[in-house]
Amino acid sequence: MRALILSMLLAASGPALAQTAAPTVPVTTTEPPAALPPAAVPSAAGSTAAQADAAAANTYSQQDILTAADGAFGKGAAGLAKLVETIFKDRGQPNGYIVGREASGAFFAGPRYGSGTLFHKIEGQMPVFWTGPSLGFDIGGDGSKVFTLVYNLNDTADLFRRFPAAEGKAYFIGGFTANYNQRGSVVLVPVKLGVGWRLGVNAGWLNYTRTSRLLPF
Repeated sequence: MRALILSMLLAASGPALAQTAAPTVPVTTTEPPAALPPAAVPSAAGSTAAQADAAAANTYSQQDILTAADGAFGKGAAGLAKLVETIFKDRGQPNGYIVGREASGAFFAGPRYGSGTLFHKIEGQMPVFWTGPSLGFDIGGDGSKVFTLVYNLNDTADLFRRFPAAEGKAYFIGGFTANYNQRGSVVLVPVKLGVGWRLGVNAGWLNYTRTSRLLPF
């Protein structure tokens, strides 16, 4: 009888024990954060294009120079376009140019005078003068129009000094002559079409100044 009563008590208390069982804790899963896209790295092509754009902004194109030279010598002057093309293949785009005139007369020695306007891509326009000896083989007076391409002139103050005028590297195309003068990194390429007959190499120098001078030395 006692066993019967005990079994009845256990049966009655079963649901209550089930109700007081510890609640089940829900399990949540955490997904790893999405990976960030890699940082954009500028391509070599993009960098080269940016450098080319910057150079173009600070220099004159071949068409710019040809248009300015046409204004100095007359549009369509024979040989001018070919000479400009040759200089550009050798030196690239200049960041300045000078339009002016030069007079000299020498068989073996004599003075040389010039004046004109410097056009600089960044600093604009300014007058410029030059003097120097002409020590070479120039036959006859030479009243030349001069168009000078200017390279690597980052500061126009660097123009106003002496430049060696040994015309060792020269071009002769269609009545035009061009030679290279250099001091430091600054390179000048005077293009001339003169009334005199220039036979060859001038071994003097040219002194560029802000004002005109009587003495060439």
